[in-house]
Amino acid sequence: MAESKPSSSAAGAKSNVRRFIVFMLFITVVINYVDRSSLSIAAPHIVDELGLSSVQMGFIFSAFAWAYSPLQIPGSFLVDKVAPKVLYPIIIGAWSLFTFMQGTAGSMWQLIIFRLGVGASEVPSYPMNNRIITTWLPEKERATAVGIYISGQYVGLAFLAPVLVWLQSEFGWRFMFYTTGGISILWALGFWILYKDPMKSRANAEEIDYIRQGGGRPEWLKKQHDPQSAQTDVVPFSRLAKSRKLWGLVIAHMGETCANWFFLTWFPIYLVKYRHIEFIKVGFMATLPFAAAWCGVLLSGYISDKLLKKGFSLTFSRKAPIITGLLLATTIIGANYVDSPTLIVVFMSVAFFGSGLAAISWSVVSSIAPVNLTGITGGIFNFVGTSMGILVPILIGFLVSDGNFSPALIFVGCMALLSIFSWTVIMGKIERVQ
Repeated sequence: MAESKPSSSAAGAKSNVRRFIVFMLFITVVINYVDRSSLSIAAPHIVDELGLSSVQMGFIFSAFAWAYSPLQIPGSFLVDKVAPKVLYPIIIGAWSLFTFMQGTAGSMWQLIIFRLGVGASEVPSYPMNNRIITTWLPEKERATAVGIYISGQYVGLAFLAPVLVWLQSEFGWRFMFYTTGGISILWALGFWILYKDPMKSRANAEEIDYIRQGGGRPEWLKKQHDPQSAQTDVVPFSRLAKSRKLWGLVIAHMGETCANWFFLTWFPIYLVKYRHIEFIKVGFMATLPFAAAWCGVLLSGYISDKLLKKGFSLTFSRKAPIITGLLLATTIIGANYVDSPTLIVVFMSVAFFGSGLAAISWSVVSSIAPVNLTGITGGIFNFVGTSMGILVPILIGFLVSDGNFSPALIFVGCMALLSIFSWTVIMGKIERVQ
C-alpha cells in the first residue's frame, strides 16, 4: 500500500507546503532566465567592443540552444532517475558558473563556448520543474502553478532589465555577468537546503491525501509502494513516441516559442540598431513586453484552472487561453507598419502578452505523460520546442542582414499560426497516454 504520513493537525486541516514549493520554482525560473537572457541586454555593448556582425551575433545567441536542445532527451532521463534535491542544485550551480565566465570572454568563440555551457547545464531544468509539479500538485491546481513559475521567465527581464542596464552603465557588461552568476550560485545552495519531496517534507497527511486524490504523485513512482497500482501507469517508450498527442503538443510548442526566442535574443538590438532608440530608454521600454507576458501567463493559468473547476473539460480549459494567446501573438507583425517608439512597444507588448497566455502548455505535459515517463516526455517536448532556439536567432540574423527587420517579425507571427493549427488539428483531446 502507498506510504502514509501521520497527521500533524488535530483539526484535520491540510498544510500548504506545496505553495512554498511553487514559490521556490518561481525563484529558480527567475534566476534561470536572467542567466539565460542577460546576454541580450549586454549584446549592443558586446557588438561594439568585439566588433561583431549581425550574423556572428546570431550564432552567439543560438549557441545556448546548440547544447540545450539536442541534450534534452538524454538529459531528461536523469529527471526520472535522480531526486530533485540532488540534481537541481548541481545544475543551478553549473549554469551559474558558466554565466559568471561570460564576463571574462574576449572573443566570439569564447562567448560561444560559455553559452554552450549555460545551455548544457540548464537541460534538465524545465523537465525537473514538471516532475516537481506532478509530484506536488493535484491536476486542478497545475495550470495556475505552471503559470506562476513560468511567469518567472518574464519577471526576470520585466523588472530586472533596468537593474541590468544600470549595472552595465555604471560598471560595464562584464560586471553584470559576474553579479548574475554569483547570485545564482548562492541560490543553488539555497535550493539544496530548502527543497524536500512530499513524503519527507513538513506536508501533513491531509495535504498528502489531497495531492494524491487530485492526481498528484507524492510518492513519485508508486510502484515502490503499490506495485499492483503502478503497473497500470507503466507505458512503454515506443507507445509514447508514436502518440499523436505528443507530437501535436511539441509541434505546437515549437511554434509558440518563436516569440520567446525573439524577445530573449534580438529584441534589445531590434530597438537600438533597427529602430534607433537610445540604449538607456531601451532598458525601460523593453520591460513593458515582458511585464505584459508576465500578466498573460498568470492570467492564463488562473483562467484555465477556473474553467476546469467550473466543470469544463480539461481539453477546453487548457486550449482556450492558449489559442487565444497565439492569435494575439500574431500582432507582432503590426510593428512593421508603425514608426512611433510607443506604438512599436504597444504591438510588442500585445504580442508577448499573447505569448504569455500560451505559455501554460507545460501543464498539458503533466496531463498526457505516462507517470513512468514524465521526465522524458518533458524532454521530448522541450527538445522540439527549443530547437527553435537554434533556428530563430540564426535565421533572424540572415533575414535582417540587409538592414530590414520586417521579414523577421513576419516569420515569428506565422509560426504562431502553425502552433494554432497543431493545437486544433493535430493534438486532439488532452488525456494521459495509456
